[in-house]
Amino acid sequence: MIFRQLVEPLSNTYTYLIACEQTRLALLIDPVVNSVDRDLAEVERLGLTLAFTLDTHIHADHITGALQLKQRSNSRIAAPAMDRLPCTDVGIVEGTPLQIGSITVEPVHTPGHTDGHFAYVVAGRVFTGDALLIDGCGRTDFQNGSAKDLYRSVTEKLFSLPEDYLVYPGHDYNDRRVSSIGQEKARNPRLGQQRSLEDFERLMAGLNLPYPKFIDYAVPGNRLCGVCPEDLPEQLQNYCQRMSKSPQG
Repeated sequence: MIFRQLVEPLSNTYTYLIACEQTRLALLIDPVVNSVDRDLAEVERLGLTLAFTLDTHIHADHITGALQLKQRSNSRIAAPAMDRLPCTDVGIVEGTPLQIGSITVEPVHTPGHTDGHFAYVVAGRVFTGDALLIDGCGRTDFQNGSAKDLYRSVTEKLFSLPEDYLVYPGHDYNDRRVSSIGQEKARNPRLGQQRSLEDFERLMAGLNLPYPKFIDYAVPGNRLCGVCPEDLPEQLQNYCQRMSKSPQG
């Protein structure tokens, strides 16, 4: 399997490139609109054909690159079916794998950050989106989020995976790249260490987080699979412009 972890620095979003070595078919998990040039260059550099884009959820902090990638590479858009997006080609449901050549992507419904959130298990790796972060988790106070749902998604579903499975999150704000199920179970300060549901609900209720600065533009744009709004304020225009730098790992 070919694997790359790519970084969009403005929203600290990780995009994951996965490809089958035999067929050269590729998948991008959580692409970002202002990183499309970078992603396509990496696909071309590796001699791949982009078959699918796949989002973990309707993002509030960036706009997906799914639509632009489809228009430029003829890839297909996959996204959680329960979000009922009119622009998707493949609706993802738990229990129905997505096949990319020899690679099997197992969808796991992990609501809590949003009600339609999914994680994806691929060959000993789990791409957790915003449900499970390294030493943390996503917020639960918008987009039909629920602390109770997130607690169950992580403790009953993700933490039931083998402990040596690698955890690749949707974001990290401290330049960390990867964790493991065993590590998160042992030391995650929000959801690990056998924290009770009651303690977790109390913790999340007390965060008092600020209103997301990009959500009012990102959510409508992502419901169209990646359309940048025409009325974007000047201070937010970098979210839809080409990246000034292109870190990757």
